Amino acid sequence: MKPAAAEARNSLAWQAQSLLLAYPDDQLADRLTLALKVAATQPKPIAQPLVRFAEHAARTPLQELAADYVATFDHRKRCCLFLTYYAHGDTRKRGTALLGLKQTYAQAGWQITDDELPDHLAVVLEFAATEPALGSRLLTDHRAGLELLRLALRDANSPWVHVLDSVSATLPTLAGDERTAVLRLAAQGPPEEQVGIDPYAPPMPAPGPAPVSAPVFLPDPVVGGPR
Repeated sequence: MKPAAAEARNSLAWQAQSLLLAYPDDQLADRLTLALKVAATQPKPIAQPLVRFAEHAARTPLQELAADYVATFDHRKRCCLFLTYYAHGDTRKRGTALLGLKQTYAQAGWQITDDELPDHLAVVLEFAATEPALGSRLLTDHRAGLELLRLALRDANSPWVHVLDSVSATLPTLAGDERTAVLRLAAQGPPEEQVGIDPYAPPMPAPGPAPVSAPVFLPDPVVGGPR
């Protein structure tokens, strides 16, 4: 596949994945419909996990799914949606990493709101959907954290593991050194130094997704052709 075609395909996938990682609310049915339309345009390794999650979400009462989301991402450290946490924990280095992400967004002419942290996976995927070359680099840079999150969701038997399976399928096959990084993070966990991460937020009580509790909304994807 030519690079331009691959970027267009991945843009749609990343947009759908971002929507599915948002908090389940009364917009969920529309998001599931869009995700299924996107899945129809994707290769099997990307599409099948999207379909599996959409089918689970469609047959689960909304209140139950929302409670599961909070229990998974707000109350489990190992299922943190903030990507820089896996490499840096709540240390000073994390503040630097957050600033770097925000600068990358700004250089691309892309702004996030004050109540969002730039390393939330749904935000990174949203950015990747609009800036696929830069977004692919960011996702690859945080590959160890992504894979660790995917393992944690699998261990928890969480339906959101399907979304992470789909994300992983859009990225290059893991190389040996990346596998080592994943194993090291799994064994050691992130650093434990607790400091503030201003100017983005006060000291965080827990690494769950509380600062981005509202869903990340995206425009409808243009299915069937390049963006």
